[in-house]
Amino acid sequence: MTGGLGDIPRKEFAVPASLAGERIDRAVALLTGWSRADVAVLVEEGAVRVGGQPVAKSRRLAEGEEVEVEGEPEPEALPVAEPVEFAVVHVDEDVVVVVKPAGLVVHPGAGHETGTLASGLLHRFPEIAAVGEPMRPGIVHRLDRDTSGLMVVARSPRAYDALTAALAARPGPGVPPEKLMERRYLALAWGRFDARRGTIDAPIGRSATRRTRMAVREAGKEARTGYEVLTQYEHPVCALVECRLETGRTHQIRVHLGAIGHPVVGDGTYGGDRNPLQPGRPFLHAHSLALTHPVTGERLEFSDPLPPELAAVLTALEL
Repeated sequence: MTGGLGDIPRKEFAVPASLAGERIDRAVALLTGWSRADVAVLVEEGAVRVGGQPVAKSRRLAEGEEVEVEGEPEPEALPVAEPVEFAVVHVDEDVVVVVKPAGLVVHPGAGHETGTLASGLLHRFPEIAAVGEPMRPGIVHRLDRDTSGLMVVARSPRAYDALTAALAARPGPGVPPEKLMERRYLALAWGRFDARRGTIDAPIGRSATRRTRMAVREAGKEARTGYEVLTQYEHPVCALVECRLETGRTHQIRVHLGAIGHPVVGDGTYGGDRNPLQPGRPFLHAHSLALTHPVTGERLEFSDPLPPELAAVLTALEL
């Protein structure tokens, strides 16, 4: 059942008759002893495949199908309420919108058991302990540790269900805009873009060689990032780009921009840590968020300016 690929744990099994008809998240949880929440994260990352293809967590299994699981859940601890610094830009009975500073981890994980955004949210809004997953109370989407900007948090179970549905919705015929959550980021990327606007449509999954990295992979999960070049700089050659997420994969913007030869400035993980620009972290900021309130139906729109350390980089480029 267990094999290996480099340093990434891998499990393979054929579906037994006793699990025929079960959802894949429940079946893998039963076979591994992991929680369904942990398995769901691996499924979302494209690390669980049936017949070599990534699947949704609701996929029902048939007897004899071959299931592969690449990687394993990271050990996590339940967040504990404690004071944590972050700004709140909107709050009502169902929804909280915050600005996450760079360097703040969203929820507990390996090496980050305390001092997370989840802990700070529990301190300010203790009722969210009963909303969503216990490991990620109220949290419907995440930002990387070193990415700053706007995040929406559910304060009630009804808001959690509606917001997660809005995040899962995809643009297309018959999908009204109010059903979608719009998330836009500002990124400074290396190089000169050939087109002012474009869409990067490339599946993302765990890297086959480094467990902590993501990569464009044929067997990954669907991922789409729209971009528009706002300003092209020449000394050094780089561009301020607004990116629009149509999906929400781990490291999506960083992976996609790197894959087309324009890594995010300051991003050492994906090839963007270069002289002479050294912002001290990836130049990536979630500056715009729009959503329909899950209870009132009101369309809410928020924006957040670049933090000082990133604004200073642009100022230097403009001199």
